Amino acid sequence: QVRLAESGGGLVQVGGSMTLSCRASGRTYTTLGIGWFRQAPGKERERVASIDVTGNDQILADAVRGRFTISRDNDESTAYLHLNDVTPADTATYFCAARIERPFPKQEWVYWGQGTQVTVSS
Repeated sequence: QVRLAESGGGLVQVGGSMTLSCRASGRTYTTLGIGWFRQAPGKERERVASIDVTGNDQILADAVRGRFTISRDNDESTAYLHLNDVTPADTATYFCAARIERPFPKQEWVYWGQGTQVTVSS
C-alpha cells in the first residue's frame, strides 16, 4: 500500500513562493508517477502538475505554467511542487497523488495524500 505524506502548506502573500513536499512509502519509489492536484471551495479537483518516474516528463496545467515547477528526488522518495508568483486563485487544498507507472501500462491516480492547505493573502 502506497502512503503519501504532504507538507509545506500555509499562508503566503500574493507574489510570494512556497514549496510543497510529498514523501512516499510502501512501494519502490521509481515505479511511481507523482501528481499534484488542488481543490478550491466549490470547485472540482484539478491536476496542477505531474512528473513521471524518471523526472524527465513533466506536465503543468495552463493556469500554473511559468509559475509552478515540479521535481522529484528519487533518493529521498519525495516530490516537490514549487509555487512561485502566487495569486489568490492559487488558494486551495493541494493533494499529492501517485500512480503505478512501472511496469507498464500507467495506472490511475489511486493513491492520495491527506492534502495541505495553501492560502494566498492579498
